Amino acid sequence: MNTENTYKKQLLSDAEIDVILNRLACELIENHGDFSNTAFVGIQPRGAFLAKRLVGLLEEKYKIENISLGLLDITFFRDDFRRGTKPLEANSTKIDFIVENKRVVFIDDVLHTGRSIRAALTAIQSFGRPSEIELLVLIDRRFSRHLPIQPDYKGRQVDAINEERVVVKWKENDGEDAIYIMNKG
Repeated sequence: MNTENTYKKQLLSDAEIDVILNRLACELIENHGDFSNTAFVGIQPRGAFLAKRLVGLLEEKYKIENISLGLLDITFFRDDFRRGTKPLEANSTKIDFIVENKRVVFIDDVLHTGRSIRAALTAIQSFGRPSEIELLVLIDRRFSRHLPIQPDYKGRQVDAINEERVVVKWKENDGEDAIYIMNKG
């Protein structure tokens, strides 16, 4: 897919993603212990894949039980809601626990402008008041932030210019685990 106007470059392979996921899992264990007062919240749609993968890794490899996992749709909490020309399609929210006084870890694949996280902060209030909220992202696009939001856990920092996209592919959805950088064209 290399032409004069388009390009696609692989940033991380499946093996590199696996190493990063294990490191993130160990960081979470170090900071959360047995996770009895922790809830993971995957931000729909793409953060859900990462959240499910991390919970699976924590349960299978590290033998941690009873991890609370929810999925949060932020579509109608975004500040750009109703600004586009096409109708938005909402994803499902599935949070079957109260977050009151829990340590919540938001999980998303790419932190870009910070607007999705701002929307998630508003949306989570419908489920209670957490004692603390942390942010875990696979990719931190650190130079494109519009809001003062920073991750507590990050897989990798990527310095992509505004015309570039970071695309995360998951086996469960896309048939491969890989991360690419490509132009928007």
